[in-house]
Amino acid sequence: MALIAIALDDEEATTVKSKRRFSVHPTWQKREQEGKYHTLYKELLDDETQFYMYFRMTKECFALLENKPSPHLHKKDTFMKRAITPRERLAVCLRFLATGDSHMTISFSYRLGHSTVNKIVKETCKIIVDQLMSEVLPEMTTEMWKAVAEDFWLLWNFPNCLGALDGKHVVIEAPPKSGSLFFNYKSTFSIVLLALVDAKCNFIYINVGAQGKNHDAGIFMTSSLRQRLENGTLNIPQNRALPGTNIVAPYVIIGDSAFPLKIYLLRPYPYNSGNREFEVFNYRLGLARRCVENAFGILTQKFRIYQGRIKMNPASVDNKILTTCVLHNFIRKNSENEVNSFNLESLEDSSLNN
Repeated sequence: MALIAIALDDEEATTVKSKRRFSVHPTWQKREQEGKYHTLYKELLDDETQFYMYFRMTKECFALLENKPSPHLHKKDTFMKRAITPRERLAVCLRFLATGDSHMTISFSYRLGHSTVNKIVKETCKIIVDQLMSEVLPEMTTEMWKAVAEDFWLLWNFPNCLGALDGKHVVIEAPPKSGSLFFNYKSTFSIVLLALVDAKCNFIYINVGAQGKNHDAGIFMTSSLRQRLENGTLNIPQNRALPGTNIVAPYVIIGDSAFPLKIYLLRPYPYNSGNREFEVFNYRLGLARRCVENAFGILTQKFRIYQGRIKMNPASVDNKILTTCVLHNFIRKNSENEVNSFNLESLEDSSLNN
């Protein structure tokens, strides 16, 4: 029996051939002939509307963005193949963020390997954050804070306001062996984005990475924003009289009832109190606080990655959230159409998680 088994093994070894392997799969070798970048991109350049729908930004903004991280995205050609250009790398990354499609879908569309797409998205996001963070989310000076407060008074009719604060749950796939760490009150798994937003829906401060089980107030109390507000190291202007009065009041940030009441943080009075003055204050505060809800709405509509469950490990999700926030500010800063076309009524009914 043993001799028969050995003979059969020898026969099988001689008849079964090993699978053929490729250094580059034939499908990916057609990248320059059939890949979306080499076929569709040239057509999109002739139509501004279609370009905007595909990349979620104008051609001018795309070109400006390309010039910023381009030197860091450049790779050298090899004897075997030509390197993927910085523009194509940026296109792959933006398309992933704009649609939320899987890496596999992007892989087949652009005729790139699955692992290649994964690496391109990861590297490009990191480079965008490293190169643009200091430009679009700078350290605030006293004059910059005063300009923000002036905008809140002119646009939202709320004086001495430095920003609106709120949190957003970004739904993710449950990380392995995480238990209930990322499980939130909405019965989903999430990572929390805590943001301070100015009167024009630009991010001033962002805190990314808190687990979904945490409350907004708890995240704020452990954040660097709260520590610097307590320590007085944020270059906050001196107290100023409220418009039309002699009442001197401090500059504050505003939040909903989830946040604690502080000298530097205002929250609404209890609702249904029957006090007319309380109701007027709550109305004015709620109106000014809408800009943070609107900012989350714009972010979600522009980058559709937020409209599904992100299937990545938490560290990668943090990187993608940070990148979209940086791009949000970059696009609004460098595209006048983004600001002018902003319509409050269109976002009034947007469904957002607190």
